[in-house]
Amino acid sequence: MIEEPPKLTIRRPARRPSAEQIAAFRDVPTSFVVDAMKGAGALDQAIRPLEHGGRLPGHVAGPALTAANGPADILATLAALAFLREGDVLVAGASGYAGCAAAGDKLAAMARNAGAAAIVTDGPMRDLEGIVATGLPAWCTGLTPASPYSTGPGRVGLPMQIGGQRVDTGDMIVADSDGVVVVPYERIDEVIEGIARVRAAEAALDAEIAGGMAVPPDIIDLLASEAVEYVD
Repeated sequence: MIEEPPKLTIRRPARRPSAEQIAAFRDVPTSFVVDAMKGAGALDQAIRPLEHGGRLPGHVAGPALTAANGPADILATLAALAFLREGDVLVAGASGYAGCAAAGDKLAAMARNAGAAAIVTDGPMRDLEGIVATGLPAWCTGLTPASPYSTGPGRVGLPMQIGGQRVDTGDMIVADSDGVVVVPYERIDEVIEGIARVRAAEAALDAEIAGGMAVPPDIIDLLASEAVEYVD
């Protein structure tokens, strides 16, 4: 017989990127962040901006606060509101369940009041116009009017899986119109350095394209090499 679990298991947030580290990701495209991590870190493409009309901020960078819920439940997300700090991204796991909303306008409004910069979830949300009214950006898997429960069990502040990635409290979350990326806390400085290199490479490539480049030089060299066989 399985022992009845506690309604909530909570690890109080103890680590957080510095203000300087957080600022280093401000307005950095998610594609730059992924490139700086050599292709890693992106959440599943099903997790996308809730609103595409420009009525909510299109870019967010902030520390994760995790809330892991079972299917159709939001108890951990509600409990996480008590531990949010200004600028946190509330990462609300829904176990990928699509049968009801993982958050709505009331939860978004409370998260905004608690200082959240955004909500990211692997479930759908509801009350689109109400969420837009709060001004809180969100990334989710879609919309549904169906309501969740809040019975638990759930986990707050602990590592969890969401969108194919491991996310822990204190990791950096960067989100924009392309999707969501997680930067592990231990790699933040490394990735910041990598972003500088990616930015320089992108600027150089932009200049070449603006100058008329149509085919990358290495592709031209490849096409002229013995590594390519031409057939009639």
